[in-house]
Amino acid sequence: MTSIFQILMLLIGFVKFVVIAHIIMSWLINFGVLNMSQSFVAQIWDGLNRLLQPIYDPIRRFLPSMGGLDLAPLVVILALYAFEIVLRNNVALFL
Repeated sequence: MTSIFQILMLLIGFVKFVVIAHIIMSWLINFGVLNMSQSFVAQIWDGLNRLLQPIYDPIRRFLPSMGGLDLAPLVVILALYAFEIVLRNNVALFL
């Protein structure tokens, strides 16, 4: 059962990394540091969007419209931290 706990923690860490990479890349694109006409940048951006759209879309439907501000990544990161806290507090169940 310890391995299940470790796998869940690994998946949470990976998803947090992907969400943070998506946030940073969106800032770099919006501020003109990264150019979407470069194929490598466009491929990474498309891949990250395809990974995260199924997670973001239900949250975006629930949240009110904030204009140009997207709070879905923040909600996802907070939910991941909450899930991680619940897992760590209940680690005895996995032993």
